[in-house]
Amino acid sequence: MQAYHDARHARDEAMHLFTLGYLSLPLRGLAERLFWATCTQLRALAEHLDEMPEELENLEQDLRDTYFCNFSVFQSVPDSWALRQIFPVMPIHRLDEVPTRRGVLADITCDSDGKLDLFQDPKVIKKTLELHAVREGDEYYLAVFLVGAYQETLGDLHNLFGDTHVVHVKVEPDGGWSIAELVEGDSVREVLAYFQYNPEDLFDRMFQDCEAAVREGRLTVNESRSLLSFYRSGLNGYTYLEGEEG
Repeated sequence: MQAYHDARHARDEAMHLFTLGYLSLPLRGLAERLFWATCTQLRALAEHLDEMPEELENLEQDLRDTYFCNFSVFQSVPDSWALRQIFPVMPIHRLDEVPTRRGVLADITCDSDGKLDLFQDPKVIKKTLELHAVREGDEYYLAVFLVGAYQETLGDLHNLFGDTHVVHVKVEPDGGWSIAELVEGDSVREVLAYFQYNPEDLFDRMFQDCEAAVREGRLTVNESRSLLSFYRSGLNGYTYLEGEEG
């Protein structure tokens, strides 16, 4: 693929000129964008070939997106991290749309290894998953299948995230489905209590600190009430990210 070699050569030249001080930072950024735009077009063309050229074998991985998801790999699918077990993953809505992105999944925990980057395919193990472009302001739902209670038991309370919400879905005889039960995940209050922290004591301490701040003029009464309301809401809230209505 001569076009790919030419694009790499041009980018390397741009990086060399930037290192020597002959190319500005905005122009270096432009060179990077042009290179990756060229690679994106080459990947699209290569998908129609009977055999992927050797030079482009790693292009799919280089161009993949990272989708950050509201869950913990270590809590919900620890065998994916520990044993590299591959769980089926797919979007569960927008199924009438053709996915246009390729990416891997990363969680919101502090561990850099909290990601899913191997996926099932009838022929080979894939390093990217077909995904839809995320629309601004919309939520995007993915499902990890064949997890079960065993993974939750192994996950325990890793990163203090606790259990996620669980929905029990019943398949009806006519092929339809219904929600049989909704089990809410742990609250911050519950997780703190597991580790011998008393949420009421914590709130009382915050209350005393706010009262002292009001007396010293560091907070107004309204500011103190707002802070206490936010603190109590946080204690009663979900350990994972919540929407505006959560």
